[in-house]
Amino acid sequence: MDESRQDNPALSFDEFPAPSFDEWQQAAVDSLKGRPFDKLITPTWEGIPLQPLYHHEDTADIAAAGTIPGAPPYLRGSDAAGYLVRPWTIAQELPYGTPAAFNRALRFDLEHGQTAVNLLLDGPTRAGKDPDAAQPGEVGRGGVSLASVEDMAAALNGVDLAAVPLTIRAGTAALPLLALLVAHARRAGRPASDLHGCLEDDPLGVLAHEGAVPLSLGRAYDEMAQITLWAEHHAPRLLTVAVHTYPYHNAGANAVQELAFALATGVAYLRAMERRGVDVNVTARHMRFDFAVGGNFFMEIAKLRAARLLWSQAAAAFGGNDEAQKMRIHARTARRNKTTVDPYVNMLRVTTEALAAAVGGVESLHVAPYDEPARPPDEFSRRIARNAQVILQEEAHLTAVIDPAGGSYAVEVLTDRLARDAWTLFQEIEGVGGMAEALKDGFAQTRIAAVADRRATHLATRRDVLVGANQFANPKEPAPLADDTDYAAIHRERAAQMTQLRTQDDDPTAHVAALERLREMVGAPPETMVETAIAAAAAGATLGEITRALRLNDSARPTIVPVSLARAAEPFETLRRKADAYTTAHGIRPRVFLANLGPPRQHKARADFAQGFFEVGGFEIITNNGFPDAETAAAASLASGAPAVIICSTDETYPELVPPLVKAIRKKAREVTVILAGRPTEQLDVLKQAGVDEFIYMGADCVIVNEWLIERVAEHKH
Repeated sequence: MDESRQDNPALSFDEFPAPSFDEWQQAAVDSLKGRPFDKLITPTWEGIPLQPLYHHEDTADIAAAGTIPGAPPYLRGSDAAGYLVRPWTIAQELPYGTPAAFNRALRFDLEHGQTAVNLLLDGPTRAGKDPDAAQPGEVGRGGVSLASVEDMAAALNGVDLAAVPLTIRAGTAALPLLALLVAHARRAGRPASDLHGCLEDDPLGVLAHEGAVPLSLGRAYDEMAQITLWAEHHAPRLLTVAVHTYPYHNAGANAVQELAFALATGVAYLRAMERRGVDVNVTARHMRFDFAVGGNFFMEIAKLRAARLLWSQAAAAFGGNDEAQKMRIHARTARRNKTTVDPYVNMLRVTTEALAAAVGGVESLHVAPYDEPARPPDEFSRRIARNAQVILQEEAHLTAVIDPAGGSYAVEVLTDRLARDAWTLFQEIEGVGGMAEALKDGFAQTRIAAVADRRATHLATRRDVLVGANQFANPKEPAPLADDTDYAAIHRERAAQMTQLRTQDDDPTAHVAALERLREMVGAPPETMVETAIAAAAAGATLGEITRALRLNDSARPTIVPVSLARAAEPFETLRRKADAYTTAHGIRPRVFLANLGPPRQHKARADFAQGFFEVGGFEIITNNGFPDAETAAAASLASGAPAVIICSTDETYPELVPPLVKAIRKKAREVTVILAGRPTEQLDVLKQAGVDEFIYMGADCVIVNEWLIERVAEHKH
């Protein structure tokens, strides 16, 4: 290249030939050395095959990919400036049982990077129960116990609600909690208009998660309409309607199902509010969608982008204006793929999930601490999780790019396909009567279970990997994390506080009168209803008292079979617990001996496979560099004292070596379990007759075999 070209800042690369797509594909085929190109196509749980290469022509017919951020259909984000002006808020959950404990953690974290209040509540509070009406073990578990204005003040002490957005996971108690919140704000001399964030009212989400709600859906929608209309006039920045996909994602749903169920729920709420006189533009402006974000990085980015596209289309169909078509998204990293075994791996999982959420364009985000599956987080785990978000904002500079995934051929194609498939499923849900009916008749549960069962099979057979759980187990892992919270003590403390609150009521007459007025208000205009509830809270009424007054003479309450919530690692964690119980009972870990036959090149592949297979079950593996013959291997197996022996070699050597090896073992120790690494189909009957009890191989069910073996060795130990 001449000097003039070297010095030219506008240097063109036209001199380099641009390879065509066919040339790229041929290069990929050549790298496969004769195997079919289809080997590079990756299946997904959504039924959308991931291609190894995407190119411009793949996006030619995707109209939304050519739109701009901040404009309908909002595929590329609801704000034209993306995160340039307003980064997503760092909204970490703090699941501590008492208002004081929550406040201590909150104030510390707000000083160290957190930018929003995320008030997670315990089960009784979300159901509208006072702690002294709940059972020990429920109070303070998974969130804060709140029952009075004093509790709200203690939880939010020192927090400027005009400056910091507030989310309250309200369950079905949104109106009573709004009453406590506003009474607290007014007592502190602050107007309700300061409040911003989301008071999450999501009765269908609660129904899917818990299988029941403590009020009829009609009454639930009445309360939703009341708080939404009140907020529109008094706290216009406070969102009041939420759509949670957490139950569906954490039950094993794929991204198509999660999107369709979210869309169907949002549409159900629009319809219910319209029937109660709330305009679509009001409801949609006060609505937020809460998505779980899992580990399939590009699929999760596409899911969030497709969600905005779908909601814009649905809201427009109801006559919603441009603002109503904007989807507001909060996300949290998923629970389903987190583990209590090898828990530090969770730090790595949430990092990629947080990145996917940020690239997908969320407005706020919770990143789960690594110990979330086992216990309330400690300060260290909170710090690591919080700083994952801070690093993405401050060091990865994701706030400096608008829609960083936009224009990616792969992401645009995935987004479009997800949106189309989710819209098809949404129409099926509409065909059965909407989301409530889809839950009542089991439509949603059945669809999710079909995917979840296949996922479980893939993990059990180790076609899919959950690091530290079903593959790459840590044999030297310390005792699992445990929740040492004294929930009985929290219950006693909270019950005593309620007793003190009631006995020290400054004006019990006013308190009773306020509740009487509230009971008389059922069916009153929303403004009157909500203000009366606020007055009752200010007069000393508790959460439970307000809830009971609101739901006087309510009609039948729905019950369904809830979605089946389970972390994917739980079967493997159960295996480890059984191995730990064996260790406690017998003073030694359950062991297996690898009878490796021949030099390493002959046995190593299957020995490594066998070691990984049984370490997943919590077994101690006794291995070696191989034995020259069956006699030597049998002697070493017996000398080890292990209750199980795994024979590792090649299919070609098994006919000669296995029968004498098993015979020698059985002669001295009939109770020893003998397992063969491999599954030579033509030899199975002969090997079984020789005394082989079980076979392990690629595709064997790791959970079933490990369960069988631990039970077998425990039985023989007795």
